[in-house]
Amino acid sequence: MSVSWTDAAILGVLQGLTEFLPVSSSAHLRIAGELLPSGADPGAAFTAITQIGTELAVLLYFWSDIMSIAQAWLRQVFRRGDYDKERARMGWLIIIGSLPIVVLGLLFKDQIEHGLRNLYITVAMLIGFAVVLGVADKIGRKTTTLQHLTWRDGVLFGFAQAMALIPGVSRSGGTITAGLLMGYTREAAARYSFLLAVPAVFGSGFYQLFKTMGEETAVAAGPTALATLLAFAVGYGVIVLFLKLVSTRSYMPFVIYRIALGVFIGGLLLAGWLSPL
Repeated sequence: MSVSWTDAAILGVLQGLTEFLPVSSSAHLRIAGELLPSGADPGAAFTAITQIGTELAVLLYFWSDIMSIAQAWLRQVFRRGDYDKERARMGWLIIIGSLPIVVLGLLFKDQIEHGLRNLYITVAMLIGFAVVLGVADKIGRKTTTLQHLTWRDGVLFGFAQAMALIPGVSRSGGTITAGLLMGYTREAAARYSFLLAVPAVFGSGFYQLFKTMGEETAVAAGPTALATLLAFAVGYGVIVLFLKLVSTRSYMPFVIYRIALGVFIGGLLLAGWLSPL
């Protein structure tokens, strides 16, 4: 059964609400697909394409930062006059940090699109990484800023982001957790999480977009476009609120939410009301 326009709209709003929070947008879309009237898993392709909408929100919000980083990096590479060395360095760090998710995404493509979408795995990741996030938020020093981001930390951030290939981990959750464990402030970890996601998400989204052109998928082109547009609009608002929130509050509400959601979905699976595959 294909996903309807209404269900696609709901999934688009859900994508925008959850993409930047450490709660796993892919897990929410996977679970919602089972619970909505159509009862269809929207699929990894739909998730990747709608993430283009949320990353457009990142581009809009961080436009000046992204442009200054890109300009400094290009000037360094092509030796075009003076450039901000720190900005150029940040460009290299984002490129290097993006490599793990690209390499692992290609190596484990089939498992990501099929086997790893098992809801029992999603439940385990929701609960397991909730505990890790809670511990990281509790013990992290929260003193290091992005100006002190090292090459080693950039690579570790990249591998943390790659864990989000498993539904339930969360792209922002993985990178933010890694940042907290390495001593970065909550805001620094969140901001770098957003910047690091740009090349990976756009690459994955446009790859899936071109790959599925002319193919029959769980969600048709029109509903997918609507979901992507809604994800952009809602996602922008979430970025604004989330960055304000993390500068003064802990991540404990997200830890509690992830555990509660995992227990709820696990209960539905055990009761036979949800199919794991």
